[in-house]
Amino acid sequence: MSAAVRALGARLVGLLPARADLDAVRRQPRRDLVAGVTVAIVALPLALGFGVSSGLGAAAGLATAVVAGALAAVFGGSNLQVSGPTGAMTVVLVPIVAAHGPGGVLTVGLLAGLLLMGLAVVGAGRYVRYVPAPVVEGFTVGIAAVIFLQQVPAALGVPTPEGDRVAVVAARAAVEFVRLGPHWVALALAVGVVAVMLAGARWRPTVPFSLLAIVAATLVAEAVRLDVPRIGALPSTLPAPSLAFLDVSAIPALAGSALAVAALAALESLLSATVADGMSVGQRHDPDRELFGQGVANVAAPMFGGVPATAAIARTAVNVRSGAGSRLAALTHALVLAAIMVAVAPLVARIPIAALAGVLLATAIRMIEVGSLCALARATRSDAAIMVLTALITLTFDLVTAVLAGLAAAVVLAVRKIARSVRVDQVPLDTGDHRAEEAALLAEHIVAYRLDGPLFFAAAHRFLLELSEVADVRVVILRMSRVSAIDGTGALVLRDAIERLEHRGIVVHLSGIRPEHRRTLAALGILERLTAAGRVFPDTPAAIVAARALLHHVGVLPAETRAG
Repeated sequence: MSAAVRALGARLVGLLPARADLDAVRRQPRRDLVAGVTVAIVALPLALGFGVSSGLGAAAGLATAVVAGALAAVFGGSNLQVSGPTGAMTVVLVPIVAAHGPGGVLTVGLLAGLLLMGLAVVGAGRYVRYVPAPVVEGFTVGIAAVIFLQQVPAALGVPTPEGDRVAVVAARAAVEFVRLGPHWVALALAVGVVAVMLAGARWRPTVPFSLLAIVAATLVAEAVRLDVPRIGALPSTLPAPSLAFLDVSAIPALAGSALAVAALAALESLLSATVADGMSVGQRHDPDRELFGQGVANVAAPMFGGVPATAAIARTAVNVRSGAGSRLAALTHALVLAAIMVAVAPLVARIPIAALAGVLLATAIRMIEVGSLCALARATRSDAAIMVLTALITLTFDLVTAVLAGLAAAVVLAVRKIARSVRVDQVPLDTGDHRAEEAALLAEHIVAYRLDGPLFFAAAHRFLLELSEVADVRVVILRMSRVSAIDGTGALVLRDAIERLEHRGIVVHLSGIRPEHRRTLAALGILERLTAAGRVFPDTPAAIVAARALLHHVGVLPAETRAG
């Protein structure tokens, strides 16, 4: 067996459940069971709502919460994560449903799961930590806005109008609401649920007011016989696993969507795991194993009719606050939801769609943390710009495009900031104990510049301009000890600057070159020529001594000074 195969086998074994998981489950099973039941109560209306919102129906949302929730709990890399259908994923799925139908969504989920497992094998999980906070906050705001606008038609009690953009669809729904005659019953149910959830969250954060509001709205609708759309019949069991939805010929057309879903699942799940770590004591997730677990969950969920899933920050937070310490809590949440599907499916079918819309409207509002947004907006103008850009692109286009645009903007602004930090400063010439008249002559004919910061592509042009303005002197000493990094562009510009100075008859000395920079400079022929000419020195005093000797040689210093 080759070393590569053995390494791959060891890598796969490292991504599977381990004995430490079982040991964690045994520590406090009672607290984990209680936390799991609590999360299930919170998750039920969200699973139903996101299933309806995705376009595949409440049954698909419930199947996702059960199957993906259980498998991600077992195979994931966090003891505290709770997975299932989420609002962020719904944002991506709606256009896929419109373009390819339910079968396309199931295929995309399966492909995304395979991609996530591949990302785990190659160790891609560690890179999500580099996503800047303004990008995260920006797409969170954008997702919240999209979820809110998606629920407007259901909250107003009108059919969802045609349209590719949620803002356009919401506006058309408002027009239909007025044109067809206001459907105040649906609106009252949605607003009532929103009010109960928001007020209840402030009053008693630990009480599942979303479920209480749904139950109350359903009882009112049944008692008064309100004419409002309901969820409709739900299966009392999970369907048998099947790949009948898979159309191999459609895979090329769905590959882009699968990549977007996989990117979103990875991003949201790993960010949620990071949040869970911060809320707990002594818990640390394994990012690659978390990707693997989400991959397994997303491969399996479509076989049972479920939509693509990710870890859910809101449900994970409830899990942590309820005292969960192991993955038994998340597994219990999935099993409780399965029991609800078996026991009370006919009752769940009577829930008004408008009430579910109210749950998602309140969820969208609660996703926006005003304090965090204001703090980032006050931090720097660039952070505020990145956050606004990401939010607007999420609302206008899609989440993956928004994240890529936000990352690109963050990189550009960061590079710009680093480039501005690069300095080329003229520094006083240390002439030691030379006589005053000789020191004056040395200072007149020798100038020293200290290069400070990274000499790279973004700063190289400004560096060239500043060195090109050097006055007519005999020797220029470039102090390189504070150069933190040099790339190919920086080395090329340095060579160009040296050649321009030499063309003017100015001798250039380099001093204090770091060992790690010598290879780059040598590759472009800078060091070889200057070293051969005796113009590369370990430190600045040595460069000054050589420059003084040169001035003696060319007769710049008076004879009496040379004699001294």
